[in-house]
Amino acid sequence: MEAVLDECGVDLSPSLVIDVLERFRHAHKPAYRFFRWAGRRSGFAHDSSTCNKMLGVLGKTRQFETMVTLLEEMAKKGLLTMEAFKTSIKAFASAREMKKALGIFQLMKRYNFEARLETFNCLIDALAKAKLGKEAQALFEKMKDQYPPDLRTYSVLLLGWCKLKNLVEAGRLWNEMLDKGFKPDVVAHNTMLEGLIRGQRRSEAIKLFELMKAKGPAPNVRTYTILIQDLCKAGKMDLAVSCFKEMLAAGSAPDVATYTCLIVGFGNARQMDKVSALLKEMKEKGCPPDGRTYNAMIKLMTNRNMPDDAARIYKKMIKNGFEPTIHTYNMMMKSYFHGNNYEMGCAVWEEMGRKGICPDVNSYTVFIGGHIRHGRPEEAHKYIEEMIEKGMKAPQIDYNKFAADFSRAGKPDVLYELAQKMNFSGKFEASNVFHGWAERMKKRVNRRVPNQTGKRLF
Repeated sequence: MEAVLDECGVDLSPSLVIDVLERFRHAHKPAYRFFRWAGRRSGFAHDSSTCNKMLGVLGKTRQFETMVTLLEEMAKKGLLTMEAFKTSIKAFASAREMKKALGIFQLMKRYNFEARLETFNCLIDALAKAKLGKEAQALFEKMKDQYPPDLRTYSVLLLGWCKLKNLVEAGRLWNEMLDKGFKPDVVAHNTMLEGLIRGQRRSEAIKLFELMKAKGPAPNVRTYTILIQDLCKAGKMDLAVSCFKEMLAAGSAPDVATYTCLIVGFGNARQMDKVSALLKEMKEKGCPPDGRTYNAMIKLMTNRNMPDDAARIYKKMIKNGFEPTIHTYNMMMKSYFHGNNYEMGCAVWEEMGRKGICPDVNSYTVFIGGHIRHGRPEEAHKYIEEMIEKGMKAPQIDYNKFAADFSRAGKPDVLYELAQKMNFSGKFEASNVFHGWAERMKKRVNRRVPNQTGKRLF
């Protein structure tokens, strides 16, 4: 790769490097190799922005050892920023590595960065979003004297308990917030409202909603959208529309998220005429569909095994200036493969490449699974190797069918061969996966071998 890049003679800039890293954000190996190559080019030096982008890629792909090494290099070059620490904290927290997330927080002092309440709240928030609400609460209790809490602190702790559906602790924290003299704002109320709905306590959610209308803070568009989304999921479209009309009467203008909830609700109810009416209304009200709306509609079509309709929405999405996400392509590809349209499934993969989007683990899993489903194990084998070469984990696919197809093709030991190849290249984890599946297949074949009486052994 490096030799090809050398021949290109491209003029590097921080924005170009960031664009390339963004494209390969799901494939840490080519991203990191490009990052290192760029750093060695004469006339170019990484700055905080390119290093932070690389940290983000390493964090999302859980390459924590390399991420910490890069942090140390940034420190030596004077490129560390608060953003770098926040990125690292969020990466460890999302992987549920609480001790390491806390370690990054404590590392700030070593590099003369003052850990303030804002940063502590970022740490608590990252833990809460990773469903480590209990651990976030314990950390808060331990450090609240050092970092006196504000409303934001209590709000993120509340989010943590609500995500865990522990409404007893959420209620206790709510009361503590009041006792400490904090007045919950609309964000805190919305968090509690959503928590009550998730915890199947809708009657209490409605009481809280009515209390907001009576005593404040006044419900905002997010408040109404939470209720509308819940009603749509339950298929109660008449009530969802009533709630929508109440929102309009209260002076809250619906946003794209509100309309998208209704579109999904009516789509699932197979009332496509109302979906069309809502799309028209969105344009008339100056709130045109965005990428989320188009993705929601594509999901509706793919869930109903209508990939061609999903493709038409995709084309309209492009025409209206919205860039599809990798999730868009994964949905469409899966729909075509499951609909027994192998050629179109492959066409989606090729379109993704033309758009400059690097496949993620889900993309490879769907694509490789499509090859297996349609009896093309050699193609599946090729892309499994490509995936692992990029530093991704081996996909969760139907290895039984994969091995059986190779067996029928006269290649029963392909999984052993693949395991050996991965082992020689140092990819020990992938090697163990393939070896494990090969062993399972071997045992399964042995179980089917008849004994001397002609009966199955098991």
